[in-house]
Amino acid sequence: MLADVGMFVGGLVALYFGAEWLVRGAARLARTLGISALVIGLTIVAFGTSAPELVVTTLAALRGQPDVAVGNVVGSNIVNIAVILGLSAAVSAVRVQPGIIVREMPIMIASAIALVALGADGTIGRLDAGLLFAAFLAFLMYMLTIARRGEPTPTLETEFEEFEQEHGMVPTSPNRARDLLFIAIGLVGLVVGAELLVRSAVSFARAAGLSELVIGLTIVSIGTSLPELATSIVAALHKEADIAVGNVVGSNIFNVLAVLGIAPLIHPIAVDRSLYAFEMWVMLGLSLALPVLARTGMRIARIEGMLLLAGYVAFVWVLVRGG
Repeated sequence: MLADVGMFVGGLVALYFGAEWLVRGAARLARTLGISALVIGLTIVAFGTSAPELVVTTLAALRGQPDVAVGNVVGSNIVNIAVILGLSAAVSAVRVQPGIIVREMPIMIASAIALVALGADGTIGRLDAGLLFAAFLAFLMYMLTIARRGEPTPTLETEFEEFEQEHGMVPTSPNRARDLLFIAIGLVGLVVGAELLVRSAVSFARAAGLSELVIGLTIVSIGTSLPELATSIVAALHKEADIAVGNVVGSNIFNVLAVLGIAPLIHPIAVDRSLYAFEMWVMLGLSLALPVLARTGMRIARIEGMLLLAGYVAFVWVLVRGG
């Protein structure tokens, strides 16, 4: 058991730093190539923080552990809203830009509905994945078009540039070899971390008498959400609310459209029917509730953040009791 704990902690550390180095190297490389901070934020950083979910989900599917794979995605989307955004709001009330409510949140809700619908037959196959990935590409093109039109406020771009500097993403001097090395190390860290995390999670499930689905929905999903947690908490502490909210919404979209648009192309993923008794509806309910919370005063208040956290505690309690 002690070896499993060490493997789990090692996996979390490798995932966290793997994602951090991947994002840092890719962002620096993109900057030296003349790509704007806003485009980097919409693509590289958003994809980088979802990289742990992608690697863990793909690896779990290949290892014949679909419950860990699907549980990770559903659980991560729940964690992103209830824990990450809840904790960010509890630290400091989070302002919400109207553009996020109008543009990204409906896409997040549509992606959650798509996951519920496509998994209803018990499998997310290659055709389902192809549809999700096509939607992901369309979403990416849509966001890049908006960025080129200059629709996001200058404040958002300024905030991201400050955030980028604090995280060491802006190169002080161009060094593409160093940036490529960061990317390579980050990718290796993600793969190694995913392997350790999946192996230890399955061992925990067997030792505790819990199902792999419950472990995937809780421990694994929290572990793979660490990059989003770190990014959002730092953003909240620095009053960079657009980044805190946008990071969670963007990650939920990426988890469904990119993670489940790529992993099943490599290996189809079975969807446990028990998810439709509770967990799928919690994910969808939180996705629908977020715009409602955001519209009340165009912010997520501290009390609302605490309620989200309390809701997640109740969610885990129900899961563990059910086994």
